[in-house]
Amino acid sequence: MRFVIVGYGRVGSRTTRVLAEEGHDVIVVDIDSDRIDRAVGDGFDTVHGDAADEAVLLDAGIDTADAIGTFTPDLNVNFAACMVGAHHGCRTVLRIDEDYRQDIYEKYAADVDEIVYPERLGAAGAKTALLGGDFNVVADLTESLQLTVVEIADGSSAVGKRISELELPGNARIYAHGRAADPLTIPLPGTELASGDEVAIITETESAEEVRTTLSPASS
Repeated sequence: MRFVIVGYGRVGSRTTRVLAEEGHDVIVVDIDSDRIDRAVGDGFDTVHGDAADEAVLLDAGIDTADAIGTFTPDLNVNFAACMVGAHHGCRTVLRIDEDYRQDIYEKYAADVDEIVYPERLGAAGAKTALLGGDFNVVADLTESLQLTVVEIADGSSAVGKRISELELPGNARIYAHGRAADPLTIPLPGTELASGDEVAIITETESAEEVRTTLSPASS
């Protein structure tokens, strides 16, 4: 597959490397010269310019790309680039910072395919969204991280809590959520957890068992 990655910061650079390691074609767009130099040094094709400008994205091959991931700190640039991508038939993945407001989410969510929160999801979540939300394609981002899917059991302390209220060991984060046999989707922070729900967790490997025990205690 072919991807355009807008923004070569922490999340954009790691997502680019993971996609490239899996054999996909990736081109980086960034307005910052230093980041472009770093991407070139890392061996990636680049376009230097403002990703909100369609001409810049056309230089990056947006008209033949499968998806665009916009990971700059500037929400307006990210959204504008996604709209260009959508116009050219791309899957669109938009970064929003974790401190977003509900009205901001609702304003943008209907117009893009996926919204990611890098502070919680990291590059693994961004990569999965670009590949279509299939959680089976998630590989360990590093040896210290893994994805685990857990069913919330009766008696779990998570029952009745909102996603935003849940505290998990080892800086674990809920990446996706589904009711009973429903497919897993990226949840809103206000989603309330219930017994029988499934959650996909990105966690440090050493904390994985503790996370599973927290959500599905043996005494339940």
